[in-house]
Formats: sequence, C-alpha cells, structure tokens
Amino acid sequence: MEWFDALNLARLQFAFTVSFHIIFPSFSIGLASYLAVLNGLHLFTRKPVYLTVFNYWKKIFAVAFGMGVVSGVVMSYEFGTNWSVFADKAGPVVGPLMGYEVMTAFFLEAGFLGVMMFGRERVGERLHFFATLMVAAGTFASAFWILAVNSWMQTPAGYAVNDVGQFVVKDWFEVIFNPSLPYRLVHMVLAAYLTTSLVVGAVGAFHLLRGRIAGQAPAGEAARTMFSMAMWMAAIVAPIQILAGDQHGLNTLRYQPRKIAAIEGHYVTQARAPLILFGVPDEKAQRMNYVVEIPVLGSLILTHTTDGVIQGMQDWPPDERPPMGIVFYAFRVMVGLGMLIALLGFWSLWQRARGRLYATPALHRAAVVMGPAGFIAVLSGWIVTEVGRQPYTVYNLLKTAASASPLDAPAVAFSLAGFVVVYFSLFSVGIYYIVRLMGHPPDSTVPHPANDGPMRAGGVVPASVIAGARGGKP
Repeated sequence: MEWFDALNLARLQFAFTVSFHIIFPSFSIGLASYLAVLNGLHLFTRKPVYLTVFNYWKKIFAVAFGMGVVSGVVMSYEFGTNWSVFADKAGPVVGPLMGYEVMTAFFLEAGFLGVMMFGRERVGERLHFFATLMVAAGTFASAFWILAVNSWMQTPAGYAVNDVGQFVVKDWFEVIFNPSLPYRLVHMVLAAYLTTSLVVGAVGAFHLLRGRIAGQAPAGEAARTMFSMAMWMAAIVAPIQILAGDQHGLNTLRYQPRKIAAIEGHYVTQARAPLILFGVPDEKAQRMNYVVEIPVLGSLILTHTTDGVIQGMQDWPPDERPPMGIVFYAFRVMVGLGMLIALLGFWSLWQRARGRLYATPALHRAAVVMGPAGFIAVLSGWIVTEVGRQPYTVYNLLKTAASASPLDAPAVAFSLAGFVVVYFSLFSVGIYYIVRLMGHPPDSTVPHPANDGPMRAGGVVPASVIAGARGGKP
C-alpha cells in the first residue's frame, strides 16, 4: 500500500478536517444547553449571577458555533470531490438525512441565535429564554441527524440496492433508528456535556486560583457558580457515561465484532478472555507483546458472563481487518480520561461535603489541567469509531477503496496542503480569541443590578476596589 497515493491522501484529508470540526460541535452542543439552563435559572430565581455567567459564555458560544459551521461545510464538499463514488452509491440514503439536518437543526440555530445574542432587551426575558432553548434544541437536532447518518454507515438497516448499485430506502424509520443510533447518540451527547463541563470548570477554577496566586480577594460569585455547576455535571454525568459506554460496547460486539477485536487487542478467539490493559500489537506476528492483563475480566465486561467468547482478529481475512494499533491505543486514551473525569467529579463531591469546594487549590489545579480532556476523549472515541469500521465506509457493504473519486494524488495533496494552511491559520486565531475571552474575569462582564458604583469599560468597579481607593471608607 502506498501511503501517499490518492486514496490515503483523501482519507488523511477527511480525517484532518473532521478532527478539527468535531472539537467545536462537541463544545457548542453542551454549551448551548448550559446557556439554556443559566437563562432559565435567572428567569425563575432572579439571581443576577446566572445572567452574568450567561452573558460571559454566550460570546464564547457564538465564536465556537461560527467556527463549527465553517469547518463543517467543507466536509460536504469533500463528499463530492474526494468521495464521489460513495456520494453516488449512498446518496439516496445519506443525502436526505443531511438535508433534514439543515432544514431542522440549522434553521433553529440560525433563526434564534441572533435573538439569543442581542435580543434580550427587545423581545423580553421569556421570549429570550425560548430563543435560547431553540438554539439548544437546534444543536441537539444537529447531533441527532449527523449521528443518524454515521450510525447508518456503521450499522446499515432499512435499505435495498437498486439496479445500478445504489443504496435506496425501504423503510425510513429503520434507516434513521438503525441498531447503533440510540447508543451512539447518548454516548456522544453525554460526551459533549462532559466536554463543556470540563471547560467551564477549568475557567472557573482558573479564576479561583488567579485571585489566590495574585494575593487578591477571593474570586467572585460568578466564578464560584461556574465551578460548582461544572463539578456537579462531572460528578453526575461521568458515571452515567461509563454505563452508556458499556451498553454501546455490547451493541458494538453484536454488530461490529471486528471493531471489538481491535479495541480489546485480541488476535485469537477465546473464552474467558482477559482484559488487556496495555500491550504492543504486532500485526506481522498476529500477537500482542508486553501484555498487562486481568484474567477473565474482558469476557465479563463484554458479555456479562465469565465464560463469554470474544472473537479474535484472525477470524477474518487480512483484507477485512481494521488496523489494530491505532484503535487499541485510542480506546485506552478515551477510557482512561473518562475515569479521570469521574475521579475529578467524586473529588469535588468530597470537598463539597467538607465545605471546601472553593478552598482546595489542588482540586482547582486538577480542574484546570483537565480542561482539554473532554476534547481529547472525543477525538479518541471518534478515531475508534471510524478507524475501527475500516476497511468499509458502509459496514460490510461498501469498502473505502471503492468509495473514492478517481483522482490523481497531486490533486488531493494540493487541496490537503491548502486545508492545513487555512485551518491552522484561521482556527488558531479563533481559538486564541476564545482563550482570551475565557481569561477575562466573569464578574466584570456585565453591570450588577444591585451595585450603584461607578461604571468602567467592561463592567462595574467592585465595591472592594472603591473602598480601597477611599482609604477603606464606604
């Protein structure tokens, strides 16, 4: 196999663009829901802190949403340029599903985003809350339709093949709600919520730490609220995600056993299979070297019985096997980070019970370090999903090699180089701007209604600063 032939360059190009793209939806899906919760809490409790935090994160959401849209549009064109055979054969199924995503999700997001961002004073609080809910619903609907497309490619159902070799729809319900969609949708949405909670928690923890390091007064109520809500999400959702991942694994074992063989690192079929914690796959020798394993636990986790049989990679012809190494390691990165996220959530519960949630610097430093962990876990999970499906684009029906356009390698290489330059230039600036916004103290983003102090650019001068300027006198 030539690493730099047109096929592998096309695969590399799509992997590059989708890896950039998935970062932004995995953040904006969770952040849209977080904004809806904040807006609702302010509406029903009238506490100004929720509006402060809402206004802080809505600007970050707008930037991330825009970057997600721009990076996602490119992939639709790639179907026509680099993967025209796939677009022709799977278009009658995939095309309408992607159209439904635009007609429902994107229209909701685009239609109500402006109201959410700028319309609070014009439409009133209740309609503004409704607009925020619609943006959150739009992001969820977008995840639903995109995952319906991808899940059908993973576990195709409800289709027939016409006289010219195209997949056509027999039953739309079976196409949309194919066997893996429920598991993949739950797993991805929970991953988005955890990703967002880790970012919000890291920003809140950063501002809690910054005041302490600089010898300033403790961080304001907005930073504490952000950190508290994020840690609640991590503590509650991370264990649920572990259970959802277990169910997703059972579904994958049933419909994609080759992927499970790569995930588990098994070359040989065996009962009472061990759980391989670490090893070095040897594709030539068809064995796992330097193995660290726990006996029987692999069968117990995957089949929920101690004597369950797990198929090994040698059960399939060489040209039917996914590459084991990248799937094996990516899965362990995802699971390892998931365990660390759950540990962070439990640690926060312990400190909360002790009344020290805001007074434990070690916890805050850990939250800052874990800020990017959700993105890494999502990327690792996506690698497991997509590489583990190989050598197929539509599982067991259409191979990747038969899906590509008849292009020359230089043409694909030129467009790939262009994407690399543009993406790193454009999105580096966007990410830098988002980080700058996150570094701004949340308590100074909007005036506090109860504070009559003098105004300054970006917010209200804190009362403690005013008192200090007057020699401590109010």
